Amino acid sequence: MTDKPPEKTIAGNFFEDFKLGQKIVHATPRTVTVGDVSLFTALYGSRFALQSSDAFAQSIGYPRSPIDDLLVFHIVIGKTVPDISRNAIANLGYAEFRFLRPVYPGDTLASTTEIIGLKENSNGKNGTVYVRSTGRNQKGEAVLTFARWVMVNKRDVDAPVPDPVVPELAKSVEPRLLGEGLPPLKLGVYDYALAGSSRRWNDYAVGEKIDHVDGQTIEEAEHQLATRLFQNTARVHFNQHVEAKARFGRRLVYGGHIISIARSLSFNGLANAFHILGLNGARHVAPSFAGDTIYAWTEILDKAELDGRSDMGALRLRTFAVKDRSCADFPGLKDDGSHADGVVLEMDYWAAIPR
Repeated sequence: MTDKPPEKTIAGNFFEDFKLGQKIVHATPRTVTVGDVSLFTALYGSRFALQSSDAFAQSIGYPRSPIDDLLVFHIVIGKTVPDISRNAIANLGYAEFRFLRPVYPGDTLASTTEIIGLKENSNGKNGTVYVRSTGRNQKGEAVLTFARWVMVNKRDVDAPVPDPVVPELAKSVEPRLLGEGLPPLKLGVYDYALAGSSRRWNDYAVGEKIDHVDGQTIEEAEHQLATRLFQNTARVHFNQHVEAKARFGRRLVYGGHIISIARSLSFNGLANAFHILGLNGARHVAPSFAGDTIYAWTEILDKAELDGRSDMGALRLRTFAVKDRSCADFPGLKDDGSHADGVVLEMDYWAAIPR
């Protein structure tokens, strides 16, 4: 009797396949092009001047317009999906998320991941996998690092699993760690008229709430295009044949899609928050589906000076994305700490803004 030959196709890892400390090099590096930028703009309509105009970017010291921070995020995380979350039920959250240096058209991004925690769920059918992933450019320079945790199905409910390990993750990114990879900038000539707002760091107050007013309805074709653009192979997002038999009976919208919509909507009120420095955390509170209309609002949680930078400061922003209800009344957390009806995303992040 001969051993069964190895399979040529890959079904992805299930919960019991992960090992604490395991390091994974993810396949298919991706060269980012201006075509990706155009598709990203078509999907979300982001209007931040720095990421829209080479001339604007060059005027303040960039060699050209950098890639949108969230496009970098989507590509880096998309590389990890076949190995980490192809068999996921849901992506649960993020922490210790730092954008380390700008990415430009022509740069090639690749991802690696270390497994930093594992915990089987009480139902024995799935478990939570905690990972730390890093995206690097063609020079080997880290451009993005983050932790996330994902609920992943088990292949065999009777498979043995290790003792639970849940990593201790920082509740926020310390301001001293922010902005270290930004180039020297000439924000004294920053054109506020072209940027779309005169509001600077000093114009925002801790505790202030901003309704971003506009809404975006998610079309089936849009979130499918986005999932493929980022080479995200999680079947929960793209395989209706499988998901028709699952819990919701339809494909879930990729959580990063909601993050990008919320960020795009935030232009109305935060037009000069030109660069995401770090993500303290994000929770996908409820699923989103095609047909949902997403609105957003933001609270100013904190303000921080940046080491060695008198030209810019950081705003700590908590943005709520809400489906099918406007945000004029700022739906967020109830008195008991639970989320108001319709909230699908709570995101806490640092953004750079001129002073």
